[in-house]
Amino acid sequence: MTEGTTSAAAEGADTLSRLEQEGEIAADYLEGLLDIADLDGDIDMDVEADRASVSIISDTGGRDLQKLVGRDGEVLEALQELTRLAVHRETGDRSRLMLDIAGYRAKKRAELSELGAKAAADVKNTGEPVKLKPMTPFERKVVHDAVKAAGLRSESEGEEPQRFVVVLPA
Repeated sequence: MTEGTTSAAAEGADTLSRLEQEGEIAADYLEGLLDIADLDGDIDMDVEADRASVSIISDTGGRDLQKLVGRDGEVLEALQELTRLAVHRETGDRSRLMLDIAGYRAKKRAELSELGAKAAADVKNTGEPVKLKPMTPFERKVVHDAVKAAGLRSESEGEEPQRFVVVLPA
């Protein structure tokens, strides 16, 4: 192995261990939150696409965890930010951790991927750009990825919280 390869491998391992540490800190924080809220949930940690991913899942179908999701995922987004702040407090580094509760974000990702693919198909058929409704940064990212996978390009336009995706012809 060359020195450059060893450095790259070591850097990758360092990144993985840093992300695993973020997941551990987040899991501890969320376990405390579940205890305070007197809610049952199991915590699953993973590393996906260069970011820590933490999920709270329930054996009871997640009905009680819906309180932590809120309307349109608003509470989930707030809890994700609080969890990122808890990680930042411990590590001193900004976290890009992704939180899912009761499968809400996974379901939303599937719906948004389908929306992006449909918008791309419409653009291919008509040759006209398609503007989608305003979305959160997470939602826009999923749509951008789906459009790219369909072989087209997209851009975000507007100002938060009214920022939206425009799917463009090739």
